[in-house]
Amino acid sequence: MKPFSYLVLLVLFSANAAFAGEASVRASMEKKFPYAKVISVSKTPYFGLYEVAFDDQLVYTDEKTTYLFSGNIIDMHTMQNLTEAREKQIYAIKFDALPFDLAIRNVKGNGRRKLAVFTDPNCPYCKKLEKEMVSLTNATVYIFVLPILPGSEEKAQAIWCSPDRLNAWEDHMLAGVDPQPEKACDTAALTKISMLAKRLRINVTPTLVFEDGVIKPGTLTLDQLDRHLTASSPKN
Repeated sequence: MKPFSYLVLLVLFSANAAFAGEASVRASMEKKFPYAKVISVSKTPYFGLYEVAFDDQLVYTDEKTTYLFSGNIIDMHTMQNLTEAREKQIYAIKFDALPFDLAIRNVKGNGRRKLAVFTDPNCPYCKKLEKEMVSLTNATVYIFVLPILPGSEEKAQAIWCSPDRLNAWEDHMLAGVDPQPEKACDTAALTKISMLAKRLRINVTPTLVFEDGVIKPGTLTLDQLDRHLTASSPKN
């Protein structure tokens, strides 16, 4: 047999062995965690570990699933957070699939760049982000009101029931004006947003979602927003 044939057989054997290992790890993890959904299993190039992606978190285990490792793996040469990079790939949100009819839309300039923000009316960091976005240009911001802090539900409902939701939102977040709705209204949208956030594993505010599906919890400066918006915007 020619050397090339040996090489082909070796590659095929390695691929089949890796697949068998991944299948075995998946079966074992599904048995150990019957109430959790396993999205994917893949062998990593470090320590013989297997990456296991559940629907709500990324963990690592050995080939025999004897140990479970939860935490970040850092490449010390590049200082890149490998776990975070994989989470962005696996759990990236499909931006265009977001229910924008539930959001308060704020169009700035031509509105070409797009951003979704899950935000709480009582959250100080959300108010800080709102102040940064005042000077944002050429962007459409979809505001998903997510009341998770004490006393936020009432304010969220009042803003939603205001005749001009965007004006009521900005008055409250930028000037501290408590929203005064003219009358009660259907606030089922807020419940849907809470359910959506839970499904997307969003549990802190503010959480930003860019067009490329990348999620960034926490506030950003205007310069950071500009850079991320431009980088994530589809190139025409």
